[in-house]
Amino acid sequence: MNGIDLLPLAVGHMIGLGAIGSCLGVGFLGSKFLESSARQPELMESLQTKVFLMVGVLDGAFIIATGIGLWFATANPFRH
Repeated sequence: MNGIDLLPLAVGHMIGLGAIGSCLGVGFLGSKFLESSARQPELMESLQTKVFLMVGVLDGAFIIATGIGLWFATANPFRH
């Protein structure tokens, strides 16, 4: 077994673990935003912009990992 045989497993891990991490991050971020806005409603607008910025960063990291994984799956750079 060589490295090329493990490529689908690696691509699946890149996409799957990235999706799980992104979903958990967005979930925790959303729950903490709701908790903090319930405690201090006057800060809700400023916190909302920061939450949306962080959700974009989290989703951007997942989309980049998915793109790299799909690139490896289709145009394999490790093939001889």
